[in-house]
Formats: sequence, structure tokens, C-alpha cells
Amino acid sequence: MSELARVVEALLFLSPEPVSVADLAEAAACDADEIAAAVAELDREYAPGQRGLQLKRVAGAIALATDPVAEEAARRLLAKPRTPPLTPAQAETLAIVAYLQPVSRPEITRIRGVAAESASSTLEERGFIEQAGRSQFGAVLYRTTDLFLKLFGLASLKGLPSVAEWDPSPEEEADLRDRLLRAGEQRSGDAAAV
Repeated sequence: MSELARVVEALLFLSPEPVSVADLAEAAACDADEIAAAVAELDREYAPGQRGLQLKRVAGAIALATDPVAEEAARRLLAKPRTPPLTPAQAETLAIVAYLQPVSRPEITRIRGVAAESASSTLEERGFIEQAGRSQFGAVLYRTTDLFLKLFGLASLKGLPSVAEWDPSPEEEADLRDRLLRAGEQRSGDAAAV
């Protein structure tokens, strides 16, 4: 398969909607005739009955579609309950755990400035975080799980965007943590005053 045909295949795979030849040509930085040749190549590769996918023409555009033979299996797969997206509170809590682990719920609450019980409980139920012992004060400590790594496409926690981009010294890091804690306390104080 030619390089351009592979590029067109990738573009069709990525697009949730059918794509016009003009849009394919613009994205691939080539002319419509070259796209037509690449699409003809893909037509041969995706001939009906050859693969699990087919090229479909829809309203003057092109799309990758599943072979009708897979319809029942696809219905069963897609009928499974989907994991709901994280709420902003859950995402914020998960980020705190990922970067500061092991970290306690009271510390998460101080950093966020609002209670962390609901978000951390949900993250634990969904398998994103788990208990990792107790702090010196007896509070449960949390860390991320292998499921967290899998869902975020990380081989390890080293794959997280680096805090070194800020290049903080240990003193700056401690200062940042203190400022976050004070901001969280301020936020919770403001919320209590309302």
C-alpha cells in the first residue's frame, strides 16, 4: 500500500464523519487526483468480504465503516455500559494523587479547598486509585493504580508530564505545596462564609 493510501486510511480512521476528497487533499497536502488514486487503492484493500472494514461513500464523502457481518457482535460490544467521564472534581483529585502520591484525603482536601471524600471514593471505586497505607497521623494514603496507567496510556508514572518543566528546586516545590494548601484553605473559608 502506498504511503499516501496509508495517510488517507489514517485520516478516515480518525474522522468521526465522512471526509470529502477536497478535505483529504488539503489535509494530505496533495491534489485531488492523487487522493482519487489513493482511494482507489483503498477500495481494492477494503473490497467487500475481504476485511472487517469497508470504504463507504456517503453524501459525496468517504468513510471507513464496519462490514455488515460484524453488526451483531458490534451491537453486543457497544451495549456494554461505558465508563462515565471524570467530573472536574474527580480529575482534579486524580491529578493531585498522581503527582503527590502517596497522599492523604485530608491533604487533598486542603489542596482543593473543598471536601475530597466523594471524588476520592468514586476514584477508588472505579479503580483509578487505591489505598497505600496510612500517614503518621493515621489518615489513609492513596496512590494511582495500573488501571490509571492503562487508561492514560502511560507505561509508568514517569510518563506523566514533567514537573521539571517548571524546574522547581526542592524549596520552590515546598513553597508551591504551601501556597496550594493556603489557597485551598482560603477557598474553603470563602465557601463557608457564603
